Amino acid sequence: MREQLDSLGLCFDWDREVTTCLPDYYRWTQYLFIKLYEAGLAYQKEAVVNWDPVDQTVLADEQVDENGRSWRSGAVVEQKMLKQWFIKTTNYAKPLLDALADLPEWYGVKAMQANWIGECSGCYFDFKLKVNGEETGETLSAYSSSPETVFGAAYLAILPTHRLLYGNSSVRPTLEKAFKPGRDCLTEVTACNLFTGLEVPLVVSHKEAFDGYLDTVIGIPDCSEEDLSIARSLNLSWNTALKEDDNGIQMLINSAEFSGLTRQQGFDSITQKAREQKVGGHLTSPKLRDWLISRQRYWGTPIPVVHCASCGTVAVPEEELPVLLPKLASLTGKGASPLEAAHDWVDCKCPRPFERQLADHWLPVDVYIGGKEHAVMHLYYARFLSHFCKDLGLVSHREPFWKLLVQGLIKGQTFKLADSGQYLKREEIDFTGDKPVACGGGRVEVTFEKMSKSKHNGLDPQDVVQQYGVDTMRLYVLYAAPPEQDILWNVKTDALPGVLRWQSRLWQLVTKLREVRQHGDVPIPSSLKKKELAEARKIWENMNYAIQEVTTHFTEDFLFNTAISRLMGLSNTLNVSALSTKVVQHSLEFEEALAVLVLMTAPMAPHLSSELWAGLCQVNNPLSDLIQRGGDVLQQQWPTVDPKYLDVPEFVELSVMINNKACGTVTIPLQASKDLELVRQLVLESPLGQKLLAGCFIKRAILSPRTALINFLIDE
Repeated sequence: MREQLDSLGLCFDWDREVTTCLPDYYRWTQYLFIKLYEAGLAYQKEAVVNWDPVDQTVLADEQVDENGRSWRSGAVVEQKMLKQWFIKTTNYAKPLLDALADLPEWYGVKAMQANWIGECSGCYFDFKLKVNGEETGETLSAYSSSPETVFGAAYLAILPTHRLLYGNSSVRPTLEKAFKPGRDCLTEVTACNLFTGLEVPLVVSHKEAFDGYLDTVIGIPDCSEEDLSIARSLNLSWNTALKEDDNGIQMLINSAEFSGLTRQQGFDSITQKAREQKVGGHLTSPKLRDWLISRQRYWGTPIPVVHCASCGTVAVPEEELPVLLPKLASLTGKGASPLEAAHDWVDCKCPRPFERQLADHWLPVDVYIGGKEHAVMHLYYARFLSHFCKDLGLVSHREPFWKLLVQGLIKGQTFKLADSGQYLKREEIDFTGDKPVACGGGRVEVTFEKMSKSKHNGLDPQDVVQQYGVDTMRLYVLYAAPPEQDILWNVKTDALPGVLRWQSRLWQLVTKLREVRQHGDVPIPSSLKKKELAEARKIWENMNYAIQEVTTHFTEDFLFNTAISRLMGLSNTLNVSALSTKVVQHSLEFEEALAVLVLMTAPMAPHLSSELWAGLCQVNNPLSDLIQRGGDVLQQQWPTVDPKYLDVPEFVELSVMINNKACGTVTIPLQASKDLELVRQLVLESPLGQKLLAGCFIKRAILSPRTALINFLIDE
């Protein structure tokens, strides 16, 4: 992978590479786990997992194919109840939701995060389970959407699919004895609320789900007609917790020291005290789940916990971290699994300690780049850990990332049998007819999907480089779409020809400048006439506009495809066939704009730009200071806008579309370019608008937020 990245001309500081599978990294993963464990945020409970009976390992959801088989062994995956490690991310749901308001817009990802978290209007309370008055040692957390009325609880309800009925719970026999499908079943198990001290019976509900997500809820008759009906049908007793005063305001009663408070006051006070007592009270949504972090055997970071027969779970001391995976080589010929070889795990020297100064220097991360598949969960977990580290005083910043770039996927052309969904290789398809068919017979569906070995739609970058060259491929990927959009890889029908033509034009521009200066003629800018000076002025304006726009696209919005379009526009301005020969030969503006064009192309096409720059530096009698500096193109300073240009009113060329068809452009003030009503008015008053839109009924005008474009939808 590193060889391919280097061969593509991608510049990385490998000294700063982070390799998450190495002990010097996961030592800190284990350190954070221990801190979470000490804070009561890491815990174990049984949960249903995907189990591969052949490899004897747990699988993540994405490792199970659409037919329910393991991605590696091919075995039918089983659902198995196993004890798993969880991180109590729900405790941070409300802070993570609220903190989104302080972050810049993330291309819709903030809304995805907010939707993933959900409305944090309730909380969990912890209960101790009892049978015949004896504590079982098991704790159960139950959700309430009205925590202020928790003193009015009548029962605790679980679903028939709850782990207590299927795992190794000590209350399982008691629950099974009482359970009858299709009914609300009162059991002999009771649950003591660790906040209120009140004991309520455990009920197995007839439902298949609570609010679509929950599996354990507190039944409070004061807040729900359904809860009231269940409590009455089971002949349960409870204390009412609400009463209206003379003004119609609901107040708390029978709620210990919280009696007499309004519902809102009670909500705030009860949840705060539950948090202080560490028995619940953290505001979260009913749809959010704690983070299951257990993974398959010999994969990922070992959990730094010792399971002692007498002491229970004991965290490994920090000074003994990292806990390493055993070396597989040591197991050769022993017939042992990695877990069976635990006694072979080696001691290792502890790496340097955590440095707060370095953490504060690098955080928050300037730009986080990730795929769309990480826009919710991975980002959510990373934000959770950063919030936790801030609470521990390890870092100064609560949020880990400032800017976010969610890049799309490069999707490959995929062929599969329409009947069975089986993926086919290209060599298994007959392309001679109007539509592709399987060589063995059968209709073929053609789609574009995420590249995958199993779908036979992958593409080796080296093959493309071999055919088109490194810079052509780099420019194609950047030009084909904005970074957050997917690219459907089909080099024969898309942007590749345009990229090839543009590279050729760049070469021709540098060649032309060298030719007009090759005889040693000294350029004389003062020899330019009025028309030629006007051409030079236009070049100067377009050059400064390009510098301004491309710099913004590189540093702010990452619209590299638009940056390339702007550079193509500048190269069109420098089109020697449309310019006076004297402008090419004698103007500083042409020479400097060409140098700027090459410099700003360099990050995207470094090899081509290096050759072009070397050619520019050999031009006879150069006028531009940029060229006279010499050195490699990647060692040059980034071009800056001429201050004189900034003093001139800025204009932008606005593309006009009518019913999604391009119709021309209108030049408008840059200041007005983001105001829909103003842009609409300026276009309608322009000659183009008068010609094409006068007398038309405009149903809607859409102003693009990303590019200078307006689309008028009219009745035809």
